[in-house]
Order: sequence, then C-alpha cells, then structure tokens
Amino acid sequence: MKKFKQIVAQVKATADTAPEYNDLLWQLICYSPKMPARLQQQQLLDEAEKFSLTAYDRIFTQANLTFNGFKWGSGSRLITITHGWGSKAADFSELISLLREIPDTTIIAFDVPGNGSSEGELSNGDLFARAMAAVSEKYGTPDVMIGHSLGGMANVLALNLTGIKPKLLFSITPLIRLKENFEGSMNAVGIAEDRQATYLQSFNEKVGVPASHYDVEQLYQFGPELNHVLLYDDADLISPYIHIREFLSNRPFIRSKNYTGAGHAGMIRSPQAIADIVAEIKAILE
Repeated sequence: MKKFKQIVAQVKATADTAPEYNDLLWQLICYSPKMPARLQQQQLLDEAEKFSLTAYDRIFTQANLTFNGFKWGSGSRLITITHGWGSKAADFSELISLLREIPDTTIIAFDVPGNGSSEGELSNGDLFARAMAAVSEKYGTPDVMIGHSLGGMANVLALNLTGIKPKLLFSITPLIRLKENFEGSMNAVGIAEDRQATYLQSFNEKVGVPASHYDVEQLYQFGPELNHVLLYDDADLISPYIHIREFLSNRPFIRSKNYTGAGHAGMIRSPQAIADIVAEIKAILE
C-alpha cells in the first residue's frame, strides 16, 4: 500500500504535460496495492500445500511470470478461488476455513502475478485469466469456480480462453466494465479528461483492444446451461449496481442476491454471504 500511495503522490505532483505523465498513469491503474497477511490468514496459508505455476504476461514483460498457489485437501471435487484487484488468496481465509469442512474437496486459491506474494511489478486482467487457466490446466476443470471483483471478470475470460465448464460459477461483486473502473480511478485523483483519453488510447495501442472490450456484458456468452450465482451490494461504488443490474436483466437465468451494505471488499468477509456461498456449494456437490 505504501508504494501505491507514493504513485498517487507522484501523479498529483507531476505536471500533466510532462513526458512521463502517461507512464505514471499506467502505474496508477496497473500497480495492485499489496497488504501483508494477517496472523490468522498466515496460519491458514501455513496449513496449505504450496505450489507455483506460470502465466504469460503479454502486456508488460512479455515473459512467463511465476505465481504462488495454495491447496487445501486432496478430495475429488475441486473448488478454485480467484481474488480481486489489490487482494490475495489469504483474504478468503474465512470462506476457505468453512469450505475445508466439506468432505472430499480440494480447495485452490492463488496470488495472481503482481499481487500478494507472487512476482510481477504491474498486473492486468489478462494475467488474472491466464493464471486461472494455468490452474485448470494443472489440476483439471473445477467443480466450482469462485471469483471476486476483477476475479469475477477474469473467471469469465478464463472460461472463454479454456472452454472449461464448472458445475457452479460464483461471482462475488464482479467487475463488469473495466473502462469505467479505470475512469473512476483516474477521477479519484483528479486526472483531467484529456489526459484520461490519452491513457485510454495508449491502452488500446499496448493491449491491442480498447479498455471497453473488457465488458462482461459482451464477454459473457453463456446461457442457462452454466449454473451461475452472482452476489452484489446495490450500494457498491467499485462495481456499480447500474452495471450489475443491466447484466442480470439480460440474463434472468443467473441467480443473484443483494447484500446491501456488505461493501465491495467486505463481501468476502460477510458472514451471511459466506454462509450462503457454502450452502450453495454443498448443494451442488451433493
């Protein structure tokens, strides 16, 4: 988190006409804040079987980046968890602790490159999806895929990338529109509209598609054959309800539940949300 605050300070202190200004915006958008694991979280990680895989970073380093994964159990039913931006596997400690009580399961969570304990300076949604794809290639198709925030979008990207079909897809306050999220981040630190436009154009050039391409409304091509549960907070400012509502209204077959006031980050720690997630997973695995 200290480095992220330094990046914000640099952006605010640099004239927006300076040659390095757009590079600073890339850091602002693509540096994922890191927080150390709390004691309880670290204890859970200590009980896990550790593994490492690689995901190709086509945007920043054009290299395979190693990321760290954690596995609990050795059962025949696989549950995977994809964290969100500025998060890590350990942040799901409360949920993982209860999932471990389900018989005959293997639970896998991982730190995407550029997040948590994994290598990488900057991160991006493509890396999130490729990390999930690497996990499924190594350990097989998950019975249950859980994704939070950007991890929810990344799971959809991973499904498109790999063609795997889980028995249950769980999206927790998923990010729907990446471009609007970028704009919100830049507005929060007072970036002028013309500088925002310059950054978004540079994104198009570097990534090969505009930021608006990363829109779950367009990326999601599944029907009722995919058992999908979506949890949201209608007061969420990071993944605004207006985007969630549009996505759900076009797909009435997706089951959803509102947890007003749980918060975007707080949803994965909400006792009620966790209880509902565990109950759904138990039902699908019976």
